[in-house]
Amino acid sequence: MSLCKMADACTQRWWYSGGTVQASLQECSRCCCELDLHYSAPLQDIIMMRFLLFCTLLMSLGANKGCCQKGSQLPVPQKVMVKADLPSQMLSVTWENDLHSIAQHYDIQVLRVELLEVVHNASIFLLADAAVAVHQWNWTSDTPLECTSLSVQIRSRIGQQTSEWSSPEIIRGMDIPENTGGQMFPQDKVMAVGTKTTFCCIIGEGRKFGAIKNNLSVLATTRLSRRTYASIRINDFPSASSGTNVICIYDDNTLAAGAVLFVGYPPDIRNLLCETQDLVSVECHWVLGQNTYLMGLRRTFFTLNDRECLDANKPGSMELKCKLSMTLDKGETKFTLRAKNPLGQVELTDTADLKNRIRPLAPELSVEQEAKNARLQWHWTVQQYEILALLCEVQLSYGGRIRTLNYTGQGLAQVLLEDLQPYEEYSTQVRCGAEQNFWRWGSWSSELRFRTKEDRPDPVDIWVHMTSELTGYVLWKPLSKSQSHGVIQGYNVILRNLTGGHPQELIPNGSEYSASFSLESLDSDHVVTVTAHNAAGISPDANITIPRFQPDDGESLPEVLGSGSGFDLSWPQSANASCGYVVVWTCASGEQNGQLDWVNVPAGNNSVKIESGIFKAGVKYNLSIYACTPRAPKLLERRHGYLEEQAPIAAVTSLKASQEGSDILLYWNSVPLEGQRGFIRGYTVYIYSGSHPKLLENITDPSVRNLTVTQLSFDTYKFIVKPYTSAGEGPGLTVAIRLEPVADMLIMEILIALGTVTALFILVTAVCYRKREWVKRTFYPDIPEPKLPEWSPTQVFGSRTLDVKPCPSSSVHIVENSGRKLGKEELEVVLEDPQEEDVSADTDSDELASLRYYNQVVGEPTVQAPQASESSSSSSSSMCSTRTDVTYTGIQTSSVADSSSCSSIAAPVQMETPLSGGYRPQMNPAASQVQPQNDPSDVLLLESCKGYQPQASWKLYSTEDASLDSLGSPTSVNSSQFLLPDSSQEEDKGHTTSTTWFRSLLSGKP
Repeated sequence: MSLCKMADACTQRWWYSGGTVQASLQECSRCCCELDLHYSAPLQDIIMMRFLLFCTLLMSLGANKGCCQKGSQLPVPQKVMVKADLPSQMLSVTWENDLHSIAQHYDIQVLRVELLEVVHNASIFLLADAAVAVHQWNWTSDTPLECTSLSVQIRSRIGQQTSEWSSPEIIRGMDIPENTGGQMFPQDKVMAVGTKTTFCCIIGEGRKFGAIKNNLSVLATTRLSRRTYASIRINDFPSASSGTNVICIYDDNTLAAGAVLFVGYPPDIRNLLCETQDLVSVECHWVLGQNTYLMGLRRTFFTLNDRECLDANKPGSMELKCKLSMTLDKGETKFTLRAKNPLGQVELTDTADLKNRIRPLAPELSVEQEAKNARLQWHWTVQQYEILALLCEVQLSYGGRIRTLNYTGQGLAQVLLEDLQPYEEYSTQVRCGAEQNFWRWGSWSSELRFRTKEDRPDPVDIWVHMTSELTGYVLWKPLSKSQSHGVIQGYNVILRNLTGGHPQELIPNGSEYSASFSLESLDSDHVVTVTAHNAAGISPDANITIPRFQPDDGESLPEVLGSGSGFDLSWPQSANASCGYVVVWTCASGEQNGQLDWVNVPAGNNSVKIESGIFKAGVKYNLSIYACTPRAPKLLERRHGYLEEQAPIAAVTSLKASQEGSDILLYWNSVPLEGQRGFIRGYTVYIYSGSHPKLLENITDPSVRNLTVTQLSFDTYKFIVKPYTSAGEGPGLTVAIRLEPVADMLIMEILIALGTVTALFILVTAVCYRKREWVKRTFYPDIPEPKLPEWSPTQVFGSRTLDVKPCPSSSVHIVENSGRKLGKEELEVVLEDPQEEDVSADTDSDELASLRYYNQVVGEPTVQAPQASESSSSSSSSMCSTRTDVTYTGIQTSSVADSSSCSSIAAPVQMETPLSGGYRPQMNPAASQVQPQNDPSDVLLLESCKGYQPQASWKLYSTEDASLDSLGSPTSVNSSQFLLPDSSQEEDKGHTTSTTWFRSLLSGKP
């Protein structure tokens, strides 16, 4: 015997022994001995602890019993019985009270037998009633009663005094040792949404418990007995029609047992309504509220006045009505409907007199139709309707429209439908109700379809469009289904001259509703007549007089913009419009194949909203308003417009750029009409600055299609021109141009510069001519000739006479080299032997004439050497000399001893006297070593010479100083120095002269 079986056997032997203390103690001792014999120490300790606690409890009960027996003792409740209702999990406990007992309180205890766990304690109070000897108490368990064995005991109580517990009543569970297989409870339980359900799993003998799972989730478990485990599931949502599976598995993941749970709602029905249709039965209807989500055997069942509703109770039935046979002479009757499922029951009632609740059945229809009327007939399946006053409703449907007609009569069975459209398809239905005590409309009959017969067409709507003075075409609108009155077989078009002549039949242009014509002259009016014909006949004539050709003169037309799906137009009243107006429109851009349409406006109206399926946003339409006259239509005005403006989809055309001098001229053509998509309001011109365009100009006048861009430098430019409407800008067209300097402009600039220089030259020349004296005095002063006062040798030199002797000359070789600059390094001085040189005393000899000078400012000082006396021809010759390389081959030097030979005076001693003004010849440098005695007469003579003064004395040539000074301007006798004033006087004179001539120039004086 296993350990668990041993424990169960011991426990059950105690309960079955009668529960006395002595027997209990004996059983405890016996069980302990058996446990000691069969099991090992660890297992014995666990089991022994349970039985020791149990035996202690028994001894305590025995001691209490002995104590109570010693005094007054309350009687123990008798005939205790326990019944179990397994589906509802409810225990029902009954007992009898002692007739002499005055107890009104009872304690009831429910325990799990195997683990001795108290499941429930209850204390109840009952009113003392001698006539009631048997008492009952009900208790519903959360756990299925099959999960484990339960025991119930009861005792009486007065205050704190209690009787002994009654003998325990055992409710055996399914986990007893005899049931060795795995099981799970409850099975196929039906629960309401929002409740909790406790499932228990009884594992098989010798197996180990694994888990309880709901779908894929593992539920928390509690151990109830040796083999029983329980879990609680919360029913949050309704289950599927097949229920929700809950399984129990072993530790090796094999299936132990399983159960199915159905979760739903109790019945919910509303609005019970009972009436009669056939006058011999009652039919009740209701509507469902909340869906129960319970199907099959757990579905809702209905009863009406305790009679089963067969149609509604059929499996899968969706009918919510119940019908019972009864007569109408019962008057007001109460009808009760009950709906029941495993979760509950609901009841509805309705009270009514069926004579006032007649709702006829649907009739069966038939028809006899003509072109404009039809006779509709029906018959009833209930014979009693023939004597019943009825109100019937006929519903007529055609072309998307519905007409409702009402008719009354006793046993009404037919009506005449009038004002029908010829050759129109109709559908009709009929329903009726009681005319007296009208309750509700009966059911609609089945739909009946029929078509009326054909009739002659209505007149055709026509218009004439002239393409030139003598040509045009007539147009007519196709007749609608309601106008054709049948199948149109063709159109007849006749052209007639009102002054006579044979009528001309025009042939329609293929499948189009138009025919072209050509007039011979405009001498008389011409009328076009159009008729249509079908199987029933020919339509009335539609006539129009051909109007005169009025071309578009190209003037600016008034603009009109659409609103919604069309154009709202209004115009001034015209006295010529005797039969109204005609508004004609066509696509201006050639789209939609130039489709033309028109609408007739009744007389007296001068406004209309034209709507057409051809109207599209971004398409330009031309609209013309004509006055309808007895003769030809008269054009009142033309307009053009867009239903909705959009941004242009095309760019300007022929964008070009040309250079106009230093400016750029942009010019372009307008956007093509089909690409405008709105009224062109102007153009925007952009110039590219880097990689991004920059707005250059916004031209708001759409007629201006050129732009001159100024103030540009010579470079490459890129422009883009975009048209725009009120809806936005369109795409742009780009052009690039390089701005080049213009040849004419360059020539003009040169001419302007030359003209400016010439004018300036003429102005300067004129000023200089007028101021010529001042110019001459300022820039070209006269060189004064040396003037000496008359003097005599006696006055100047006393008794001495002037002995003039020619000075020895030097040999000079002239080398012409115009490409070289005269400098010190280019002068080579060669001293020749005076004895070898044949020197002539004539100062005008050719040899002396070989020395040439040029009057040019010398940048570097030159070596000055003594020269022989020169004549005037020598000086003048130097004025026209060119740049000359001079090589001195022999220079005669003079000493103090022979100075008398070349001196211009006879004095033996030369004096160097400071000269303050006048002409000053050079002094002999060799004589500077002698200190002469100043003669006052000489000073007077020299001071009286107020003329040209030479520069300071030149230095003798010496071998120590090999540098030579350049020759200068014309010199005096025996001088090679520049004939210029002293530097101090020159500076003072130059400053005074420059200031004086500038002031004279400003003052305008000569």
